[in-house]
Amino acid sequence: MATLLYRLGRFSFRRRGRIAAVWLLLLTLLGVGAATLMGPTSDKFSMPGTESQRALDDLERQFPQAGGATGAVVVAAPEGEKLDPAAVAPLVKEASGIDGVTAAMDPFQAGSVSRDGRYALIQVQFDKAADEVTDEQKSAYEAVGADAEGLRVEHGGEVMGGEVEIGSTEALGVLVAAVVLVVTFGSLVAAGMTLLNALIGVAVGMAGLFSLTGAIELTSTAPVLALMLGLAVGIDYSLFITSRYRQYLAEGLRPEEAAGRATGTAGSAVVFAGATVVIALAGLSVVGIPFLSVMGLAAAGTVAVAVLVALTLLPAFLSFAGNKILPRKQRHADGHTAEDGTVAESFGFAWGRLVAKLRVPFLIVGILGLGALTLPAQDMRIALPDAGTAAEGSPAREAYDLTSEGFGEGFNGRLVAVVNGGDAQSTGAAAEKATALIKDTDGILTVAPPQLNEQGTTALLTIIPEAGPTAVATEDAVHDIRDRVADIEGADIALTGATALGIDVSEKLADALPVYLLLVVGLSILLLMLVFRSVLVPLKAALGFLLTVGATFGITVAIFQEGHLAGLVGVDTPGPLVSFLPILLIGILFGLAMDYEVFLVSRMREDFVHGADPQAAMISGMGHNARVVTAAALIMTSVFGGFVLMDDPIIKSIGFALAVGVVIDAFVVRMVLVPAVMSLLGRAAWWLPGPVDKVLPDLDIEGEKLNRQLAAKTREETPVPV
Repeated sequence: MATLLYRLGRFSFRRRGRIAAVWLLLLTLLGVGAATLMGPTSDKFSMPGTESQRALDDLERQFPQAGGATGAVVVAAPEGEKLDPAAVAPLVKEASGIDGVTAAMDPFQAGSVSRDGRYALIQVQFDKAADEVTDEQKSAYEAVGADAEGLRVEHGGEVMGGEVEIGSTEALGVLVAAVVLVVTFGSLVAAGMTLLNALIGVAVGMAGLFSLTGAIELTSTAPVLALMLGLAVGIDYSLFITSRYRQYLAEGLRPEEAAGRATGTAGSAVVFAGATVVIALAGLSVVGIPFLSVMGLAAAGTVAVAVLVALTLLPAFLSFAGNKILPRKQRHADGHTAEDGTVAESFGFAWGRLVAKLRVPFLIVGILGLGALTLPAQDMRIALPDAGTAAEGSPAREAYDLTSEGFGEGFNGRLVAVVNGGDAQSTGAAAEKATALIKDTDGILTVAPPQLNEQGTTALLTIIPEAGPTAVATEDAVHDIRDRVADIEGADIALTGATALGIDVSEKLADALPVYLLLVVGLSILLLMLVFRSVLVPLKAALGFLLTVGATFGITVAIFQEGHLAGLVGVDTPGPLVSFLPILLIGILFGLAMDYEVFLVSRMREDFVHGADPQAAMISGMGHNARVVTAAALIMTSVFGGFVLMDDPIIKSIGFALAVGVVIDAFVVRMVLVPAVMSLLGRAAWWLPGPVDKVLPDLDIEGEKLNRQLAAKTREETPVPV
């Protein structure tokens, strides 16, 4: 691999104009495609194979007028007063007149007025799903009651779901990354070139992704996740190759040769690291959840583009930059570079020696500390987010709070029982039995009279639980209802609605989590065994990854679910973690953890293979790569941290968990525990049974074969003295 990438790096360096032109042309074409083909994203979470999804599908066929998105206009009179039916009637009429609305129920006729008469709910039914409702229809819906004097009117329901907007807050992470690059390189040219290279890769990946949205349904979270990962890994991969290029220049190599070797060595590690991230994200497809598969594949695509850009466009940029890639003090007037003698005195060497000296205390403190941080994870609950955790002041949150104030939280978590019978008589009888059983279920407040389709073969029972959508009591009530109605004869009864669908999604994801974790850990052991040709190094890396995941889960649960220090990250209302966060976090952190593992340990193996003592090899690996890994981790943390400033609770929690995970993995696991274990194991760290050694292919991540070939070539070209 290293030899192939070496040739690619030299080719890109020599053909810099053509390479840059190809990428710019591709960016232009994809940009035009995104502008012309881009379709809307969706907040719909479909779940094939679950009872709630099956009921929704039946509803669309048997009762299409009730299968569209719903809205709930909440009306409240001033404190101490009651609503006047004459004042609410114009709002009902206004809602009924919106294009695409099939019905708007008068709350005084439907019985959706609070006991004190101060609050009312106008139920609005659209003819299309939420992701198919146009912006004009949403605007008209939000304008209902805008002229109502003396009344407070809020707008909630499924129709209020919207796309996640990307704004200036995310740019703060990029700004911090730029500062870290300048400090790391000591050169504005090097920092700007690295950042520009990553931004072009992100732009290409995002343009390609948006070009597909016209044909593929994406959740609104998927592009943001792709942007988040594309930025982070794009900057990091460029940083690794540029750092190795500067190192070779400092050793006196010609720029073209330095670019080739940097692409062959650091580029090999980039390919492996990128491949692990792509495999882990694409592996989300095995869970069998469509929206999660699309999210994983979208993010994997941007990571793959980041790798390609780092291997081709970056060497071209290095050619354009010349010796300006180095700090001014290292440049000569003739364009050559001065040898940098400061490497041996860098902090990484001193840190490596310190870890080797105090390896046992470091291991004990590190493992016990991460174990303590993991403890809150045992109480982790997952659920699909509802408006109750939306940002305070947002329309959806205002409607949720006003509904809870007037009617109770259960009115925000309505359930729907779909009764399908062979004829009107059997459907009616089954609906009557189901109503009686559901009313008698713990945690249920009330059940509305059945709504029948024109043929009378399908009935809808609207169920109001006592607790909110994500409460444990509501989840228990859903299971109890399903158990109670399962034995009713003459009709098929299924429970659905946003609340039931969220419960089904969360349960399926919770069941898939251990399987996916086992898959990822097994994959990490296999991949690292291929890279390092060792048994204990992969096992150590996998155990370190588990410590990272556990501590990250624990901290995230403590803040986002239990509310400790929640105000520091802008969490208004603590609640369960979004259901796909744990499995998504495992996939992403796996790739990033292997990234740092490869860059640190590959240099240790390289020196050990070349005859260095195991302790000296560990110290050398830390000395040469600690600074780069530190900078990479700071950059990733700043990029992910920028997304914590967003109002959307899903993106906020993902950004926070990834930022914390990177900090733990890079600075505790890889910079402390890994060198401590390597020092403790000594020569045994590189043990590999003979039969396994013969079977495993040699990937040459460290460029060992490349170095031998280049050394042999140098000997052939060196004239023999006469």
